[in-house]
Amino acid sequence: MNQHFSKSVRATRKKREQMIANAAFFALFPGFFFYHTLLGTGTIGAVLGGYFSPVSLLFVIPLAMTVYRRCQRSPRHIGAIEVHYAAFLGYFLIIIACNTVAGANLAIVTNHLLCIMFMINTFIIFSVIDFSSLIFRMCAVASLAAMTSIAFSYSVNGVFYLGALGIAKEADSLATYQGFARSYLVTFLPVIAFTRHLFLRLSLYAIATATLFVNTARSEFVALIFIIPIIEFYFSRHKLLFTLAAILIFVLLKLYMDQLTAALPDNRILELLDLSHSTSANKRQHLSDHAMHTIAAHPLLGDYASYAPGYYSHNILSAWVDLGLFGFLYLIAILVLPAFPMFLREYFASRRNGNFILGFSAMCSTVLLLLTSHYFTDMLIGATLGAYAQYQYGRKYGKHRTPDVSASPSRYADIRQTMPQHGGAGP
Repeated sequence: MNQHFSKSVRATRKKREQMIANAAFFALFPGFFFYHTLLGTGTIGAVLGGYFSPVSLLFVIPLAMTVYRRCQRSPRHIGAIEVHYAAFLGYFLIIIACNTVAGANLAIVTNHLLCIMFMINTFIIFSVIDFSSLIFRMCAVASLAAMTSIAFSYSVNGVFYLGALGIAKEADSLATYQGFARSYLVTFLPVIAFTRHLFLRLSLYAIATATLFVNTARSEFVALIFIIPIIEFYFSRHKLLFTLAAILIFVLLKLYMDQLTAALPDNRILELLDLSHSTSANKRQHLSDHAMHTIAAHPLLGDYASYAPGYYSHNILSAWVDLGLFGFLYLIAILVLPAFPMFLREYFASRRNGNFILGFSAMCSTVLLLLTSHYFTDMLIGATLGAYAQYQYGRKYGKHRTPDVSASPSRYADIRQTMPQHGGAGP
């Protein structure tokens, strides 16, 4: 009786945790997309400002309590990734506190504090949600379908940008194309990681690629294109055939690139073919050069908030500027080092693990974005490490865990079952 009651209590707790994490995920990511669609079409005013900060604040305590209860029930939920991520964020907070006392720009300080909250929330969400559950997958696929429909319904000449409509009541609060793309990509990753059927994955790739193309967010578009072969090579049972097919597709694209681009609508994504004419790319190069000069002048400690608000280096060098050499190296270490044992252990394994490919593909896309265009407080870092943490916990303590280093388990509990035995009837 007591055992049955205990199981019932655990099931209720787990269900409550999933409800909170799912609510936070869909409110923060698809919710952001839908809110700014209503704002951009003039349906509502900026009742929640830019949306992400107030909604994140709403979920801070419920998500924190979820983690606290999980760790209280089992200290196993506190692993190396959680410890190092907490240490990195603690170091970041110390840097902020010291420089605030020294008179740092309060606009940058406030932005960093909000970014830390975003990074913590996304970490918790991605470490808690059961992305394989039917309810998550149904809601996520429906959200992707709705976001795709909106992007194509409101695109003008092949470009989805609601600000161009000129009907937003408070245009200053309207998200840029990057905000819309972030919501789409973060929703897409867990869906594709747990989609086993090849035809469904290919359909999702085609839809997502087309949506991000009309969205015109080049960084997220490239990140998507980058992870498609990584995911498909993992799922493919015939690695050599997949590799040959990928090479053939690349060659065909190279041969017919001019005809393909001529058939596409005018779109800033096409600037990727020649970034020398991209004002955005040139501006980012200028900001990177400024960061390099700052690093050269302050190689160890950096120079926190030594730039005007918004004029930070749009790449990983921003961490060196604000956090110094130690913070820069620590961020790289906690983000990249866990990927090596994950890759060696899982990427070529016979089984297919959705939590693994979610964490690994998220890491690949996050590193690419940090190298090319994103700030070091990007919330994809929290999502990536949260996915890492969930994978590691499942590998060590999950119901269907497998041994760390061993031969693949035999199909039979006893190999003698496959062989005729003397004096027996045989198989």
